[in-house]
Amino acid sequence: MATDVQVPALGESITEGTLAEWLKKPGEAVKVDEPIASLETDKVSVEVPSPVAGVLTEQLAQEGDNVAVGAVIARIDESATAGAAAAPAPAAAAAAPAVAAAEATTNPAGAGETPALKGDTTAPVAEAEEDHVTTLSPAVRRAVLEYHVDPTSIRGTGKDGRLTKDDVIAAAQSQKAQPAAEAKAPSGPAAAPAPAQPKAPAAAGERREERVKMSRLRQTIAKRLKDAQNTAAMLTTFNDVDMSAVIDARARYKDLFEKKHGIRLGFMGFFVKACALAARDVPSVNASLDGDEIVYHDYLDVSVAVSAPKGLVVPVVRNADRMSFAEIEKTIADFGKRAKEGTLGIEDMQGGTFTISNGGVFGSLLSTPIINPPQSAVLGMHRIEERPVVKDGQIVARPMMYLALSYDHRIIDGREAVTYLVRVKEAIEDPTRLLIDL
Repeated sequence: MATDVQVPALGESITEGTLAEWLKKPGEAVKVDEPIASLETDKVSVEVPSPVAGVLTEQLAQEGDNVAVGAVIARIDESATAGAAAAPAPAAAAAAPAVAAAEATTNPAGAGETPALKGDTTAPVAEAEEDHVTTLSPAVRRAVLEYHVDPTSIRGTGKDGRLTKDDVIAAAQSQKAQPAAEAKAPSGPAAAPAPAQPKAPAAAGERREERVKMSRLRQTIAKRLKDAQNTAAMLTTFNDVDMSAVIDARARYKDLFEKKHGIRLGFMGFFVKACALAARDVPSVNASLDGDEIVYHDYLDVSVAVSAPKGLVVPVVRNADRMSFAEIEKTIADFGKRAKEGTLGIEDMQGGTFTISNGGVFGSLLSTPIINPPQSAVLGMHRIEERPVVKDGQIVARPMMYLALSYDHRIIDGREAVTYLVRVKEAIEDPTRLLIDL
């Protein structure tokens, strides 16, 4: 009996997605709720689970195809469940020679062992344990062959430790930057197979180009950012803030904080709290425009810009104004981890009344962040560096950070924007204000 696998609901207003990669091949066994494919939507990547246990018999869509919600993309034969345990073996055996030929290396002493656990970078894919071979997606397999890397020596960042294409590329770049010592060649007849030659480097003066289709997520990011520029009357105001008090507080309490809450005390907790405090004095910064009406919110849902392998995503910390420092830090850390793994859901992205973007973690000194519609403002944080400032008539070195507030001038006046940023600055330079609500 064959069961159809349909594209699941992808979230509000999302009617289709792009089939990013197949996680299972025809002939492979699948378990109930085991992911068989990965879909890329306008906001996040979504895995398609198997509705039943059995063997994948058909793939009705190819990688890169656009598929609508409810479309049938695969079929699973439930009657083959009894023989499922043996199903992956032929697929693995068929895949092994091709990958092994590309790698063309041998490891007689390590055969039958798990190279990933041993740290052995000379073992070919063919000798990896069955689960290593069968969980490589087609995109990852192509990357492995192209970059000539051993997947068993790479730590996967995908769900359940699966390798992603980005993991393979990062490993290849790391090998180029810090070339490992050449492995000793085995002597005797076993040394007959010659290792595959790496791709020839570009000749001197040769000019190359590569065309890569924009991912659906990247296309959506581009469209939304351009729409924001075209629609909002966007303006940016700047200020700088002395981070001495926050840095001192972190240094004093970081060990106790981590011991009690199990999470490190970062800067984001202070800034989220400061933004919530400032929003009480200047509510328009936490408002949104809906037609000819301004919607004011008595809560603060902070969209936190997080870097993911496929682009910038903005999961939402809901009711941030009512959360403790520990709750804020734990939520943001969880978002960062899930963004890297590609497991953020549509519901994590929806909503948000204000955005904080921390370009300082990448070394940015100053920027003009773009509003995340329909929000009316975004705060940009930047790197901390010692600069000379005048304090009590003396020139001293202080750890300073530039802050940038981009806002929609249609509903926020310049006076309100400047006042809001000054309130944030005051709270950061004197964190006691956060405790006594000043």
